[in-house]
Amino acid sequence: MLSPALWITGGSRSGKTTRLIELFCEWTPLLATLPNPPQPRNKKRQRQLNPQPVATTTLIFAANGDNRIALVERLTTTPQGQYSFYSTTPLGFFQDEVILFWPLLVEKLGLKAQFPLRLRPETEQELALELWSRDLEISNLRRPGISVNRMVRQILDILQLAALSGTSIEDIPQILEQGFTPLNESETLYNSLCLWLQQWRNWCLERGLLTYGIIADLYGQHLLYHPIYQKHLLRRYPVVLADDVDEYPAIARHLFEFFLEQGKMAAFTYNPNGAVRLGLGADPNALASLQKHCRLEALDEQKGLGKYLAQPILDLVFESALTFPDSLLFSANIQSIQTISRSDLLRQTAEQIIAGVKTGQVQPDEIAVIAPGLDAIARYTLRELLNHAGIAVESSTEQRPLVSSPLIRALLTLMALIYPGNGHLIHRDAIAEMLVTLSYQGTGHREQGTVPPNPPYTGGKGGCQPSTPMIDPVRAGLLADHCFVPDLENPRLLPVTAFPRWDRLGYQATFAYNQILQWVEVQREHYQQRLLASPVVLLDRGIQQFLIRDCTLRNDQLSVLRELMETAIHYWDVQNRLQVQTAVNTSEQVGQFIQLLRRGVVTANPYPVSSLGVKPAGVTLGTIFQYRASRASHRWHFWLDVGSPLWLSGGASILWGAPLFLTEQQHHPWTEENARSADLQRLRRIIVDLLSRVSDRLILCHSDLAVNGQEQLGPLGQLSVISNQ
Repeated sequence: MLSPALWITGGSRSGKTTRLIELFCEWTPLLATLPNPPQPRNKKRQRQLNPQPVATTTLIFAANGDNRIALVERLTTTPQGQYSFYSTTPLGFFQDEVILFWPLLVEKLGLKAQFPLRLRPETEQELALELWSRDLEISNLRRPGISVNRMVRQILDILQLAALSGTSIEDIPQILEQGFTPLNESETLYNSLCLWLQQWRNWCLERGLLTYGIIADLYGQHLLYHPIYQKHLLRRYPVVLADDVDEYPAIARHLFEFFLEQGKMAAFTYNPNGAVRLGLGADPNALASLQKHCRLEALDEQKGLGKYLAQPILDLVFESALTFPDSLLFSANIQSIQTISRSDLLRQTAEQIIAGVKTGQVQPDEIAVIAPGLDAIARYTLRELLNHAGIAVESSTEQRPLVSSPLIRALLTLMALIYPGNGHLIHRDAIAEMLVTLSYQGTGHREQGTVPPNPPYTGGKGGCQPSTPMIDPVRAGLLADHCFVPDLENPRLLPVTAFPRWDRLGYQATFAYNQILQWVEVQREHYQQRLLASPVVLLDRGIQQFLIRDCTLRNDQLSVLRELMETAIHYWDVQNRLQVQTAVNTSEQVGQFIQLLRRGVVTANPYPVSSLGVKPAGVTLGTIFQYRASRASHRWHFWLDVGSPLWLSGGASILWGAPLFLTEQQHHPWTEENARSADLQRLRRIIVDLLSRVSDRLILCHSDLAVNGQEQLGPLGQLSVISNQ
């Protein structure tokens, strides 16, 4: 008998997702013919644990949120898109299931019956740091060059890596001891780490708080093997489809094995050259073991320039060939840009992009600039050069601290002005920046019915575009010097007449300052009269008043404001949950929130990321990890810093201790040879994957010197000598 499960393997852009959609269209109509599942005898318990009695829903997995959205859009346009299906990601599925079946976990683990609240990464790190602060001071776990905040993040990552691999917290010390080179007292140190993680898990569960690590631990260790849950799981999802399972954690294999053992219809796609999230919890080899339960279907057709260039480049890089293959030297599809300094490299790269667009050879949205690591200088330089030529740039998701945006810094300064006791968080330069940032808007013009001369906006595409602020930096500095009163308890702004030569400010700046001052005073009165329900309400009022009233902001500005609001809402949700155990008032909470963001903590991306409308037709700019994770493809590729050693290094895409929790590596030491082999395998996958995603032209961009002035001797450096002819 043929297995009802199908394993589809193939390289990038080989048609795996399309084949999965075909199976959805083929199998979904069959669900209507399935017999109704038997009803449990205990009707009362069924009503409690079965809020959605559906037996014809197809369960569909995607590797990440953006891929899920793209897959859903394709599914809904099919004739069978009218049928019921549930799309999710592995982590999203674990979270939904833990929350949906929380009563089972409460009963099994003896938890307090309260609705769970998931912690975002930034809040998780702050609370864990506070819980472990005393132990961290005396711990020997700290390593040279690693800050306390970084160490806390690494310990929390260990919990998530262990949970995603199906490892219990109690087994973590043994895995770390066997994986890392033994050190003096290492066993005691790793046992202490285990105790910290147990303390953290118990502390969170007592308060109904969940993190991704705790969610994965609860699902993999307790929920997945619960007999009641398994009955409901089988009844709810008769068909399972999973795309790009090479990006899934090991506990997803246990879930899929359970479905396969029960004879469910299933299909999985697997990319041997994928594994983008290897080092972040993914375990492709563990998932590959599923194919023994399935019928195999191979899609071997290579796409893009990979057909012609993949093997010659791999031979040159890995076989140390002495001469260039003719397919590289004389190929019209591969060129190079070579300079001495990196600044010249960025300039020439931008010039070649501009020339290609101006001559009609390529459109901006058909170009991608990819680098192993993109620093702020490179992003800024390329964006400015291309924007100056009228070419838009679509930068991939940048993991930058919220406080790096002047809009956010201005709003935080507003909060410190209004809530007493936060004067130590305000300084003169912050006040001046706030006045400049908030005066881009014609504050209060519509309400007052007056418009100052020389309006600060000019018409443009997509709404009004700001030209210059009504309060320029020089006037803002004068106002901050003469009209700001620093005070630890009650910092405040004075009327403009406190500046002896206020007449030098001009009508426009005076008008804008008075509007800001009046708004601040009104909000202070509302706080004193208890009319300001929450700091989140204040932030919303500030955004409405100063930032989005008269002008349409750019997508990146809207995104950062959404990120701030989601972060603030979550922060005070957690504070409300914890206020029973703490005596911190609202003003102190505001101060802690401001300090949290000013420490540069990177917050979670706003959800959904791609809900801001159609992306502009711009040049894609991103790192290797970002580009590969997006599953994008373009006609032209610019591989920036092709001589960088970062092509061989996983960098931030590999968490500390991640290799130790892979299925094939557990209980084995992680040696330098293992690390070298893993780096070479990753480089091979990167080359083949990227070449499959470019169809017309590959431009290798190399500078002899890196941004720090050091010579670049990376593994792909020899490719840079390819002739431009």
